[in-house]
Amino acid sequence: MADPKKYLIDGPIGKIEIAVDWPTEAIEQNVPARGIALIAHPHPLLGGTMDNKVAHTLARTFMQLGYVAVRSNFRGVGQTAGEHDQGNGEQDDLLAVLEHLRAQPLCADSPLVLAGFSFGTFVLSHLAQRLAQNNISVQRLVFVGTAAGRWAVAPVPEDTIVIHGEQDETIPLTEVFDWARPQELPVTVIPGADHFFHRKLHLLKRIIVENWRV
Repeated sequence: MADPKKYLIDGPIGKIEIAVDWPTEAIEQNVPARGIALIAHPHPLLGGTMDNKVAHTLARTFMQLGYVAVRSNFRGVGQTAGEHDQGNGEQDDLLAVLEHLRAQPLCADSPLVLAGFSFGTFVLSHLAQRLAQNNISVQRLVFVGTAAGRWAVAPVPEDTIVIHGEQDETIPLTEVFDWARPQELPVTVIPGADHFFHRKLHLLKRIIVENWRV
């Protein structure tokens, strides 16, 4: 994958640092992308950034699927302005990122995918609800290392792809099952995987690609 384009855009309280990976077909043939994949990273106070290897794998996966993959640093991370806001201001920033992308010619009216890892799943679960309230449709959600039990992850649509590591030491698998069970939401478990999917990222990518039906 080519190096993503990184730059600053205007947000509600200042600049937001983003990284954008464009699918090859859209660039070479000047055709619209299949959609926009908005990717959210782990908790910033625990070292999470948009360069996290799981977030990077999500970007690479969606670029392969023909989507513009967009990552942004949460408040106080990298060159993004502000301080950590418990996921609230982070949602506002992601809305600004989405607005910026949809203003690009190859992204206008593009379908939207929300893909999050760890704390990013908490942020995106509530962002999805805000988008629904504003009649903005989301094509699909992809949650990896879902932060259930640690943060109040909201219910999600029944076609959400949920992937978790069997040996996740940060978010125990039982807590994800407790969140998913009332929703009758399937969870795909990668045997032997820890929270950061060490040596299992190829399986993470394969599961998403093989289950991509929209």
